[in-house]
Amino acid sequence: MKADKTKVTRLLKTARGQIDGLLKMVEEDRYCIDISNQLMATQAILRKVNNEIIHAHLGACVKEGFKQGNEDEKIEEIIKLLDKLSK
Repeated sequence: MKADKTKVTRLLKTARGQIDGLLKMVEEDRYCIDISNQLMATQAILRKVNNEIIHAHLGACVKEGFKQGNEDEKIEEIIKLLDKLSK
């Protein structure tokens, strides 16, 4: 992985803490909108982590793949990723 591991780890630990908080909120039968807001905050962090990893992948792995003549493979990989992201 070429992404900033410290940043990615920090964000994932934050998301894990939020998920633990969500579980507690559900167990305590908290207000639905409060739970939903917390869910959206957690999803935003996970999107941020994914963006960090994708950017690093494009800037390092894909770039290296092009230098080595693996353009078609890397383009197909990105197309599949974009398909998943658009669902």
